[in-house]
Amino acid sequence: IHGISSFVGKRYYQLLLTDTVKHHLKNGYRYETFFRGPKETLANMPVKFRYKNFYIVFLTDIALIVLALYSAHLVRFDFGLPIEYSGLIRNFLPFVITTKITVFFFFDLYSGMWRYTSIADLLNVLKAVTISSLVIVAGILFSTRFVGFSRSVFIIDWCFTFLFVTCFRLGVRFYYEHAEENQSFVQTAFIFLNSLKKKRVSSKNLLIIGAGDCGEKIFREIRDNASIKYHVIGFLDDNQQKTGRKIHGVPVLGAINGIGDVVRRENVDEVLIAIPSASSEQMRRLLINCENTGVPFKTVPSYGELINGRVTINSIREVAYRDLLGRELIKLDTDKIGAYLKSQCVLVTGAGGSIGSELCRQICKFNPLKLILFERAESPLHAIELELLHRYSRLEIIPILGDIRDKNQTIRTFQQFEPQTVFHAAAYKHVPMLERQPWKAVDNNIAGTVNLVNAATRFNVDRFVFVSTDKAVRPTNIMGTSKRVSEILIQSQNGCDASKTRFMIVRFGNVVGSVGSVVPLFKKQIQNGGPVTVTHPEVTRYFMTIPEACQLILQAGAMGEGGEIFLLDMGTPIKIADMARDLIKLSGFEPDVDIEIEYIGLRPGEKLYEELITEGEGIVSTNHEKIMVLKGKECNLSLLNGDIQKLVTVAEEQDASRIITILKKIVPQYTPDSNGEKTDG
Repeated sequence: IHGISSFVGKRYYQLLLTDTVKHHLKNGYRYETFFRGPKETLANMPVKFRYKNFYIVFLTDIALIVLALYSAHLVRFDFGLPIEYSGLIRNFLPFVITTKITVFFFFDLYSGMWRYTSIADLLNVLKAVTISSLVIVAGILFSTRFVGFSRSVFIIDWCFTFLFVTCFRLGVRFYYEHAEENQSFVQTAFIFLNSLKKKRVSSKNLLIIGAGDCGEKIFREIRDNASIKYHVIGFLDDNQQKTGRKIHGVPVLGAINGIGDVVRRENVDEVLIAIPSASSEQMRRLLINCENTGVPFKTVPSYGELINGRVTINSIREVAYRDLLGRELIKLDTDKIGAYLKSQCVLVTGAGGSIGSELCRQICKFNPLKLILFERAESPLHAIELELLHRYSRLEIIPILGDIRDKNQTIRTFQQFEPQTVFHAAAYKHVPMLERQPWKAVDNNIAGTVNLVNAATRFNVDRFVFVSTDKAVRPTNIMGTSKRVSEILIQSQNGCDASKTRFMIVRFGNVVGSVGSVVPLFKKQIQNGGPVTVTHPEVTRYFMTIPEACQLILQAGAMGEGGEIFLLDMGTPIKIADMARDLIKLSGFEPDVDIEIEYIGLRPGEKLYEELITEGEGIVSTNHEKIMVLKGKECNLSLLNGDIQKLVTVAEEQDASRIITILKKIVPQYTPDSNGEKTDG
């Protein structure tokens, strides 16, 4: 054994030292000089051998292996090691060291950055220790049949080796997580242990509602980041099995209904709602409980907003109305979406708008080859460009300060970049503005769409997704009618076999937080002390969040074969009056006491209820629970194009009455009202 181990050890030593290392050792270079010398002296060395930290870990492992073997013998013989075993260990030790270190190299135990030790690294340690122990046992069995060896020593040695090597690596991570500059390991350990007994200076007592995965992740980040000035005093959860148990040493103090007593007893400064899967009913109950405590409260976004699924301290924000919608988590078919977005050139019109900008954010997660941001407004375009470049620096982001009404610029953009997928989200959508200037709706929403459709057909775009609205169904205003005309135009491209491009439409209702939405209007009225104006006590609308809408747009784009109108599941319609009350409560006021709600009557062109399906459209089921498909009538493309050309001509003359006449011919369901107004966007 001694002879074999000496030979293997010598050969391993020779292999370890590269020509560069041996050259420096032969010429008497000092250790410090060698490692601090010019970069060219290390150029030919493997990366792991270039840093002194490797040699520190390497030598420490050798010491730990020796310690483990001696400790195993001491434990086996009740700390009374027989003399004959001392010589056996000395002869046996080189073989053990050589075998274990070799296997450690094989399992890349010296390639990792141990300041970031993870479960995967510890599993590698477990594999390396196990394999090396089996090799040693096999070698002893083959050479001596265990004559003179205690079999139990090898089991104990396996345990000690794994324990010592693992603890050392975890100690390295502990040091780098808690050490300050120019601070020793002992000082770091002392400060850390002392911090466990005392709360952070100037920190707030934080109570976390939700003792699940989200709450645990938030707590762990607060604990590990000294710059976060929070001290978590406990959790609350309605799961009775969790009450009295601890998460990382912090107790679950009881059910959520007892939050008032906990806040008073524990001197809570702030409450965090860490239940991203909460329904609308749960969020309303939590909101009431938190308001009754009188302390500030925040929440983490829903899983629909956390597209990548990662919850961090940066996700925490004030409770917003979208939290009360209780929208369920959308299950995306990421493989299908990735198949048509990954490594492709994608163009988004209206890229600086509410829907367009969020579409860009989500598209970037699927690693397109290029993302073209087509936007008319300079400042929003600049803002979304900077955001995407910061978050996705590896992607090619191309901002185009362009207008879809400019036919020449549209053609040049398609010619230069040849996009395979187009998401058309650019549109005028403020109803009262377009009622007063209907020619602008024709010019932008209709003629602009015509330019994009022609460019997509000419340059063989694979998919064209048009973002529409529920106001296109039995429209009562110019904006909705212009969107319906665009729907008919888009649908006819495939229905009449006019193009190889797969044109499809996505239609949905109001989006909370979009530009022109009723929510910002109500908030402004609340800030001004009221009253909050609602048109009618029974007026209802469908609502969804911006991230949810964009996720379903991407999903619909993956499902479309051409000619479909995809209808997103908008859930349960919400009364605008109830929305106003919720927003008043979220602002810390009492409806009809602190802030009055005033009903001003339905405005011309406004409906009590919005519709999502128009006459002649039949629902076709899909394999996605949140998406339906509507099949409309095929159109006479030449007749439609003729009417659109008339519209464009009349729009140039700014003749409102003739515009309405032509729109009624194209969309018979249109019942115009010149004073129609927008209630939400």
